[in-house]
Amino acid sequence: MTQQNKANNLISEKSPYLQQHAYNPVNWYPWGDQAFNKAKQEDKPIFLSIGYSTCHWCHVFARESFEDEVIAAYLNEHFVSIKVDREERPDIDAIYMKVCQMMTGQGGWPLSIFMTPEQVPFYAGTYFPRDSKYGLPGFSDVITQLNHVYQEDPEQIANVTKSVTDALPKTISAKSENRLTQETADKAYKALKKQFDLTNGGFGDSPKFPTPHTIMFLLRYYYFKGETEALEMAEKTLQQMAAGGIYDHIGFGFARYSTDESWLVPHFEKMLYDNALLLMAYTECYQVTANPLYKTISEQIITFVMREMHNGEGGFYSAIDADSEGIEGQYYVWDYNEILEVLGKERGVMFADAYGITREGNFAGSNIPNLLHTDLDQMAASRNMTTAALKQELDAAREQLLTKRHERVYPHIDDKVLTSWNAMMTAALAKAGKVFQEQHYTNAAEETAAFIEQNLVENNRVMARYRDGDVKYAGYLDDYAFLIRAYAELYEATFSQHYLQMACRLTDNMIDLFWDTDEGGFFLTGHDSERLLSREKHIYDDALPSGNGVAAMMLATMGFLTGNTAYLDKLDSMYYTFYDALKRVPDGGIHFVQSLLLLDNPTKEAVVLGDIQDAFIANLQQTFLPDVTLLASADPQQLAQAAPFVADYQQIEQQLTVYVCENFACHEPTTDPEKAWQSIYKRSWDRI
Repeated sequence: MTQQNKANNLISEKSPYLQQHAYNPVNWYPWGDQAFNKAKQEDKPIFLSIGYSTCHWCHVFARESFEDEVIAAYLNEHFVSIKVDREERPDIDAIYMKVCQMMTGQGGWPLSIFMTPEQVPFYAGTYFPRDSKYGLPGFSDVITQLNHVYQEDPEQIANVTKSVTDALPKTISAKSENRLTQETADKAYKALKKQFDLTNGGFGDSPKFPTPHTIMFLLRYYYFKGETEALEMAEKTLQQMAAGGIYDHIGFGFARYSTDESWLVPHFEKMLYDNALLLMAYTECYQVTANPLYKTISEQIITFVMREMHNGEGGFYSAIDADSEGIEGQYYVWDYNEILEVLGKERGVMFADAYGITREGNFAGSNIPNLLHTDLDQMAASRNMTTAALKQELDAAREQLLTKRHERVYPHIDDKVLTSWNAMMTAALAKAGKVFQEQHYTNAAEETAAFIEQNLVENNRVMARYRDGDVKYAGYLDDYAFLIRAYAELYEATFSQHYLQMACRLTDNMIDLFWDTDEGGFFLTGHDSERLLSREKHIYDDALPSGNGVAAMMLATMGFLTGNTAYLDKLDSMYYTFYDALKRVPDGGIHFVQSLLLLDNPTKEAVVLGDIQDAFIANLQQTFLPDVTLLASADPQQLAQAAPFVADYQQIEQQLTVYVCENFACHEPTTDPEKAWQSIYKRSWDRI
């Protein structure tokens, strides 16, 4: 930041990313009429720069170009420059990222778009160095040449913008005459097998992203199909990530991705959504395997987010930067001698041996602690210790190092509260509370749900972002879909009717606001949202599962929970809408494909009447049962408000009474927990 400069038009914005640029010499504008009117009146092209506050290359771009007086002067004279926080405006980001990928074959952040005053792009790219290097054109050359073309060759600009406006509508999924089937899930699984890294876990080459929704698909594929390789792939990936440097072995929590194939060197920023989804994945893998490692990692993720990402009022911050004092990873890496100085020689050598810390280092002369090449059982035996005693000693050392690390300059925190990401963490905490039977995890989930209800809902409309008392932007599909998931998980953890009713209400609202009545599927933006160049409809996942993928899973969940088959009909319609997209790349929308395992396999509804604290219910909560929805109450009339099909159910002789239904056709109720359990936990491949 160039402190001597006057504030520009971003000074009143609440986004931490926009605030980072509020004192640039570039005369930035926020997205809005003021900027577009200026561009039209002065016949200037628009430079649209999209990024987020914890983005490393966004910082580099800013230091090299946006804080440069010469570059700024040229931009201010010849362009109208607009800054957008992609995390606040995923609708804008989605359109222009798609255009960048169409024009260049790739994308990423910072995203750089040059467009007409009518918001139609004619040139796209990502990061540009100030001067030409790395095989990239220099930003100073780019803006000079583009200004010349815009002023001197309007025909070329018109041709490019016409091709963009012609191409965009063709990218939106239209309904096919064909329907996706379970065969799509089988093809997706086979595609994952081909991409799987047998040595390191994960899928594909570097950089490697956690993609926990892929893990959750594999766990369900194993459950429904009995494919042990699916479980092995999931476990190998989770174990390698937990051992690698992508996991913070000192303070816990996962970084955004690994720059190498072995999960050693992370891109050090920590995102709320990664840690929420990974908490779900590790918790579910613990349900399937009972391996205590997965429970330990789950608990450590919670420890981290509550300590470093919680705002103290129920909400969670969005992200923690990779950089500290302008250097990526500086907060997290260690020098060998520093370890010995903090811990003393004996304990220091032990810690260094365990966590791969050497004098030479494994990252730019420093060390990223990791367990990739450590067998703690062997190490304990070599030191005549029990493994438990070694772990205790290492944990004591870790606490000392964490205390020392707190003395360092902490990275920047993006402290805005996003509804969708907070909803993910709510769902993850509720799931952990249910599975581990830990009430304080459930309490934390309830506090976050309450924070969202109190601060991010206006006139019954879910909003997208909260910061410093300011609420902004009508919520997107992702906000609604993840919030429905949060309420469904909270219901299964607490059996509070409030959460079930909120999930029902939001599902109806999601359909009203986002459903494409012509072609099916859900748009990213509501019909009441700002009209942009294109109204996007996503099915492919990236670091996050697509909004349509989450919405599909929730239509299935809510359909089975409530008996409202209209939800299941909507889901079935989506199998026609996205047929063409997923036939080509079945593993590209893996979260959506998950729903096929639910809709095209037998499912069960367990209705339990009686004491919700009963051990039978706790057992159901702790068991991985993706094909079973659970309704529980002492009063069936309460349940009937959201699930009318249970209205006539009765508790037998004041005993815990279980009704097991398959596709809303229910068997005779029973008061025998063992008989009920045998009826509930019966997978198709168990009978082979």
